[in-house]
Amino acid sequence: MSAATAPETRRRSLGRLAAVTLAIVGIIALPGFTVPPSPSPSEADPLRAAEYWLDDYGIRDAWKTSTGAGVKIAIIDTGIGKGPPEFSGVVGGTDVSGLGSPDGRTPVGARDPDHGSWVASLAASRGTSPVTGMIGVAPDAELLSISVGFGVSASVPFTEQIAQAIYWAVDNGADIINLSFTTNTPDWDRSWDDAFMYAFEHDVVVVAAAGNRGSGTGVVGAPATIPGVLVVGGVDPQGRASLDASTQGITIAVVAPSEKLLGVSADGTVVEWPGTSGAAPIVAGIAALVRSAYPDMDADNVINHIIRTATPPAGVTELPDPLYGYGLVDAQAAVTASVPAVSENPLGSLAEWITIYRRANLVPDPEPTVPPAAVEPLPPVEQQAAASPLLPSTESLLYGTVPLTAGTVAAILVALGVTAAVRRVRLASRAPRR
Repeated sequence: MSAATAPETRRRSLGRLAAVTLAIVGIIALPGFTVPPSPSPSEADPLRAAEYWLDDYGIRDAWKTSTGAGVKIAIIDTGIGKGPPEFSGVVGGTDVSGLGSPDGRTPVGARDPDHGSWVASLAASRGTSPVTGMIGVAPDAELLSISVGFGVSASVPFTEQIAQAIYWAVDNGADIINLSFTTNTPDWDRSWDDAFMYAFEHDVVVVAAAGNRGSGTGVVGAPATIPGVLVVGGVDPQGRASLDASTQGITIAVVAPSEKLLGVSADGTVVEWPGTSGAAPIVAGIAALVRSAYPDMDADNVINHIIRTATPPAGVTELPDPLYGYGLVDAQAAVTASVPAVSENPLGSLAEWITIYRRANLVPDPEPTVPPAAVEPLPPVEQQAAASPLLPSTESLLYGTVPLTAGTVAAILVALGVTAAVRRVRLASRAPRR
């Protein structure tokens, strides 16, 4: 199993395109480039203005109702940086790779160790002040940082790391778990059955990225294939399915922006990056807004609110669609719209899947409610005296003894006749000649 496709960055290089982008927008930071100082509070912050998803997807409007207070989002990734004010909402963490620090705040991995920080900033960055700095979708939500080793030599197998991370997140109060990685295979390890069931049974919303064609993911892979998981695909700023920063699959539930995204690195630097790894935490943040607005709403209905209020893409008539799922997320509608309640997860049942495909412990057959009918016993068979096998029977006499006796007598008579004839011939041959 490979998780190397998890941190998809493809950050812009220092070329003419980057120079043009910086000239036009004036705020996009590339590796090694720090965002210019924020303007005075009386002016609009160009950094926040670049977060087009806040307005285009109803997030600012949703803030009038909810900002995510009282909700915990667990980021199972490379670890959330420690120090930048944007991450002041981190309230706990751990490392399951054996490579990071005990609090999960030291970025791990040789490739894109800042990935977890970028993901966390999209979900719940608190900005550098109330009016400046990158702001997350659910700025008042709390974060849990769980560092995992992607594609590195770790003493703990990757599948085991993810299972341990999920258990830890649930046990430490996570309401939402974000998984911005893919394994590029539809199957998953059996240990994930119990881990994901543990999350579902504890009323946790699990959000996963669909993966990206640009990183080699042609169709969704686990964990985005697990029933009950809220799988997120990606679209460009115009709302069209992204050619590189997304993929396709029947398990995609909704789509969110996956191009021209911003992220705060572990050292506080802001970068631009693409991928469904960024689309997933946007939806995880929206889930936090819904859970904060409706504290008594269970995970199944939180998911239902998000998918039923999504905006169908233009030209798509049959939903869910393998590229868009149920459509583009709408935070404001998810928080305020009236949606009929459901009694089960609309994205499927992992427990049912396990029963069918794992041949897990089946439910025993129910006890019969009608007693069996009484049947009268059959009358006993009359016993007959057994004949001795040494005495002849009618059949043995008729078909055995009589024919055998007759044949024997006939054979004796023939033999006697032949003997007499032979003697006469011999006597005749001995008579004197004249």
